[in-house]
Amino acid sequence: MSKKEKTALSQYLKEVEDRVNTSGRTVPDRRKAFKEKYSFSHLPFEEQLKIWDHIWKNTSNDIVRLQPFFFCESIMKKEELLHASWDTIVTWQEAITNWWLCDAMSKIYTKVLEIAPKKVYPVLKKWNKDKDLWKRRQSIVSLLYYTGTKKKHPPLEDIIALVHPLLEDKEYYVQKAVGWTLREIHTTYPKEGYAYLSDNIKQVSGIAFSPASEKLSVDKKQLLKDKRK
Repeated sequence: MSKKEKTALSQYLKEVEDRVNTSGRTVPDRRKAFKEKYSFSHLPFEEQLKIWDHIWKNTSNDIVRLQPFFFCESIMKKEELLHASWDTIVTWQEAITNWWLCDAMSKIYTKVLEIAPKKVYPVLKKWNKDKDLWKRRQSIVSLLYYTGTKKKHPPLEDIIALVHPLLEDKEYYVQKAVGWTLREIHTTYPKEGYAYLSDNIKQVSGIAFSPASEKLSVDKKQLLKDKRK
């Protein structure tokens, strides 16, 4: 990279950080800041992606990282661009150290999984065994995210293959992800999802049980509670 390119990237980072620091504090405020465009927003997709990648990896502020996330949001309906972004945005997981940024990127990763499962699923499978709790969380939340946001879902056996090893994970935020994903499994595969939850209910933690059962009927939830006892 030339000195001129490095200088330009540094200037773009400062531009974004300055705007974020002077914008409102709510998510709508920060999304509005993105929609007002930056000096580089007119550039071709590949150049913008390179800039947002630099910003994500060189800021120390997670709030600033929402701006690259909004860029990803803006291309979610453009499958060709979303697919082309994968090799870059998959590396963004390395900087994630909190649940809200992790889940923000789940919204993007799950859409890439939908259009390129052979490319994305092996990465999730690898993250599933990682020492980093945020990678383990991402490995299952990205499978379904919210089922209503997708037209295609992974096969049930592929989902269970990543959820099952984490049923007894010791990390709180991984357990919350287990509960979330079990709920979405039931939404996507009602009969099979409930059967899996019932068969494994004694391995499901109290942390995971609450979100996992929140969409069940009162009778079904009570049956599971009785089984847990």
